[in-house]
Amino acid sequence: MVPQTDVRSSGVLYGCMGIGGTWDTTPYTADDIAGAEAAVEAALEAGITVFDHADIYRHGKSEAVFGEVLARAPGLRERIVVQTKCGIRLADGERPGLYDLRGPSIVRRVEESLTRLRTDVIDVLLLHRPDPLTGPEEIAKALSALHGQGLVRRFGVSNMSAAQIAHLRAHLDLPLVANQLEMSLESRDWVESGVLVNTPAAAEGGFPHGTLEYCAANGIRLQAWGALARGRFTGGGESPTARLVSALADRKGTTPETILLWWLQRHPAHIAPVIGTSRPDRILACRDAVHREPDLTHEEWYSLWITARGGPLP
Repeated sequence: MVPQTDVRSSGVLYGCMGIGGTWDTTPYTADDIAGAEAAVEAALEAGITVFDHADIYRHGKSEAVFGEVLARAPGLRERIVVQTKCGIRLADGERPGLYDLRGPSIVRRVEESLTRLRTDVIDVLLLHRPDPLTGPEEIAKALSALHGQGLVRRFGVSNMSAAQIAHLRAHLDLPLVANQLEMSLESRDWVESGVLVNTPAAAEGGFPHGTLEYCAANGIRLQAWGALARGRFTGGGESPTARLVSALADRKGTTPETILLWWLQRHPAHIAPVIGTSRPDRILACRDAVHREPDLTHEEWYSLWITARGGPLP
């Protein structure tokens, strides 16, 4: 059965990078499974049904403990969307960490993810990072084969510019449904690039201008990893931005976490935040971002931006 939720319409995703134990190759434990169960239950309680993975998270253990959760909860798989990524190879011995989107490598990583996740199909596969050594023809061939075999339903990318996406799409008959980028009130290059055009500061930004517009024009949903800014503005801090976030949360009858997510969702690009915390209380604190429309005025949105950037707009 195809899950009812689609990443193209989902407002918030749960990022599973924080579950699975330590960032090494030691086996996961019963406590790690219990922690994953608690995080998944909190996400479902908050109304989140899209779960974002990558084959490298916790050296594969994030996918593996999620597979344990699915095995212990009959019927859950049919109610959720499972998204994962491939394309990054972690360092191993004398081999450095690198990017690898060669066709056989994509297929092998997907097969390994399916085994760890204990499922027969991945709903959405994202290409985690661009691989400068692999051409789009080879990538497209591998994706088409995976789709034809029924192993992957939909495809997207992560950390790619408009030009890179367009280059891949020119060789791919299948649609790309998502582009996952780092976007938050702390990581603001994506919004700064749109207002720094024709200013000296434009050369200092690294975000490829036009990527948001390209994705919107081509039905590619933007997903924001790092959306909660690693807790920088929600942990009771005393920075001007943290104080403003807290004040707005009190005024709106919600949580600081929701304010951060609303700031992303309020943008007309229809950004879908990815929540990366493994703490159930912080996951539940994001509930209003799932169930309420972003309640920020034009002026409030700009106040958050200007306060976070530490100076006026150009």
